[in-house]
Amino acid sequence: MDIFMETDRLVLRRFTRSDPELLVELDSDPEVMRHLTGGRTTPRIRVETAVLPAMIRDYTRYPGFGAFATHTKADGEFIGWCMLLPEFDGSKDEAELGYRLRKPAWGKGYAVEGSRALIDYGFTDRGLRRIFAETMAVNGQSRRVMEKVGMRYEYTYFPPFAPIEGSEHGEVRYVLDHAEWLTASQRKNLHEQS
Repeated sequence: MDIFMETDRLVLRRFTRSDPELLVELDSDPEVMRHLTGGRTTPRIRVETAVLPAMIRDYTRYPGFGAFATHTKADGEFIGWCMLLPEFDGSKDEAELGYRLRKPAWGKGYAVEGSRALIDYGFTDRGLRRIFAETMAVNGQSRRVMEKVGMRYEYTYFPPFAPIEGSEHGEVRYVLDHAEWLTASQRKNLHEQS
């Protein structure tokens, strides 16, 4: 296993060519895909020929970044992925935070734990100036994750995607700047020392 990072409860590793089944399973749950495609699942052929190859290519295109297969440390169960990735045409000192978890892993704090680890890594090891995340405005669960990791709401926008239920409310963007993260980290360290 090509381990990228470990947290208290999680192991994040790079995806490999032998992983299509994990992504097919993840993307075959209409509830997981509800705020992405309106519940349409990703066909196996698309996972095998486009989704997984793109994830693997990103490791070379953006060294030190990507979408990482996320497993529980206790039993090695695949629960989804956590991502930190620069935008294709974006600034090199900004990256997008993302996560997609299997339904049985929802509500256990895994998205928060994996996201915090990637945020710390992005600011500490990769020298990022800003990390952002986006989701549908109606996706309360994802927005709560963003807020719990210290991100703040920046704006709502209306992309030209095919409409799905809830898209009339737009997409929201949350951000966390290095200075904000540093201040919060220093406060946390002071609190832990007292």
